[in-house]
Amino acid sequence: MKAEQNQRLTQVGPGTPGGELLRRYWQPVAMLDEFDPALDPPMASRPVKAVRLLGQDFVLFKDAQGRYGLLDRDCPHRGADLAYGRNEGDGLRCPFHGWKFDATGQCTDTPAEPVGSTLCSRVRQRSYPLVEKGGALFAWLGPEGMEPPPFPALDCFTAPASHSFVFKGLWHCNWLQAFEVGIDPAHASYLHRFFEDAPLEGSYGKQFRGASAGDIGGERWPMTKVMREFARPEISFSTQPYGLQLTALRPLNDALTHVRVTNAVFPQTFVIPLSETMTITQMHVPVDDTRNYWYAFFTSFDAPVDKATMRQQRLKAVTLPDYIPKAGRWNQWGFNPDEQQDRTYLGMGEEDINVHDQWACESMGAIQDRTREHLGTTDKVIMANRRLLNQAMDTVERGGTPPGIADPAQAPAIVGPDTVDGITPADDWQRWWQNAVQAKREGAPWANEAAATADTLAGAK
Repeated sequence: MKAEQNQRLTQVGPGTPGGELLRRYWQPVAMLDEFDPALDPPMASRPVKAVRLLGQDFVLFKDAQGRYGLLDRDCPHRGADLAYGRNEGDGLRCPFHGWKFDATGQCTDTPAEPVGSTLCSRVRQRSYPLVEKGGALFAWLGPEGMEPPPFPALDCFTAPASHSFVFKGLWHCNWLQAFEVGIDPAHASYLHRFFEDAPLEGSYGKQFRGASAGDIGGERWPMTKVMREFARPEISFSTQPYGLQLTALRPLNDALTHVRVTNAVFPQTFVIPLSETMTITQMHVPVDDTRNYWYAFFTSFDAPVDKATMRQQRLKAVTLPDYIPKAGRWNQWGFNPDEQQDRTYLGMGEEDINVHDQWACESMGAIQDRTREHLGTTDKVIMANRRLLNQAMDTVERGGTPPGIADPAQAPAIVGPDTVDGITPADDWQRWWQNAVQAKREGAPWANEAAATADTLAGAK
C-alpha cells in the first residue's frame, strides 16, 4: 500500500475522506454510566463532559430536565471553552461573558448586552442529534441540514436494558488497525492462546473462556482448546446488507468441524460470540487520528445480564473517569516473559484478553505503516474491508449515500446479525449453525418481539 493510500484510510478529521464518511454513521459519544455519580462523583453537581470525537471538540451536558445536549465546544461569541461552562439546569453558560445555550444550541441569554437586545435570538451554537441506545449516547455528526439515517436495529440496540450492557476503553492508536483485529479470524489461535484451559464454571463474561456449542464424544470443549489445537482456519466471507459475514472453519476430524461465524458491520463495528447465549457488538470510535475508544455492547439471549459482575471485571483494567487502560506501552502492557514460556502465547495475562488486542494494535504505532506490511491469504477479510472503505469514501465524495447502516433504504434488511461458535457435523455445518442461531433467538425473551418489528418495517417498505 502506498503512503497516501494509508493516509486516506486512516484520517478522520473534518474535510478528510475518511472523516466525512464516518460522519454519515451514528457514533457513540459517551456511556450513560459516565453520568453516574457513583462512578464519577462530580457528575452529581455538574453533569458536563468535554468530548473529542473524529478530531473535533465538543461539550456534552445534561440539563435539569434530563435532556442531553452535544454542542461545538468553542463559544460562538469569542471562542472560549464551553467545557468549563456553568451548568445552570436550563442551559450551559460561558463564564467569559455569560452567554447561555440550551441543549439545542440556542443562545438564551447575553447578559452583558444592553437591555432589550435581541442578539441572543439570532445566535445558535451548532448542536448534534443524540439518541440513547444500548446504554450509550449516540451522535450524528453529518452535514448540517442533512437528515440522519434511521438508527440501526442491531440486536444490541433492540434488546431491553435488562439484557444488555456496555463498556468502553481508550486505545492509543488509529481506529482502523484496532477494527482490523476484530475482523481477523486467524489471530485468536495465536494472540489469545492459553496453554491450559480454565474451568468452565468461572467463564461468565470472559472472552474465549466459555465452551463452544456442541460436543465431542459427550465432552464440551472450551473455546481456548479449539483455538489452540486447530490453528489453521479456513476463512471465507459473504456480502450482506450491513457489511460482511465471516466464517472460519476448523476441521477437527473427518466427522466434525468447528464453525465460528462473526460479522463486520460497516464501517467500524464487529459482532462476535462471547458464549452460546451472549454476543459482543464492538465499535471502534476515533477520538482523532491516533486514539480510539472501543465500545463493547454485550447482548444476552438468555437470562438478564449480570451487570455488576461484568462492570467489576472490566473496571479492574481502567482508570476512571476517562476509561484509560492501566496497561500500555509505558509498562510493556504487563508483559511477563516467564508467563510467555509456560502459560500464554503472548505473556500478558489470562484474565482479560482485551489487553492482548490492545498490545497488537498499539504496538504497530499510533498509525500503522501499511507500506511495510505483507498480507497473506488469512487477511482476505482485511483486504475486502479496505476496498469497501475506499469505495464508500468515493461515494461520499461524489455526493452519494454510503453503504450499510447509513443507507435508509437498507434499514429494514439490517437486523441481528447472527453469530455462532460451535462444534458441528462436518458435512452439515451450514444447516447446523443456522438452526443453532434460530433456537437461540426463539429462546430469547425479547428477540421474537424485535423480529416482529423488523418484519413490520420490511412490509411497510
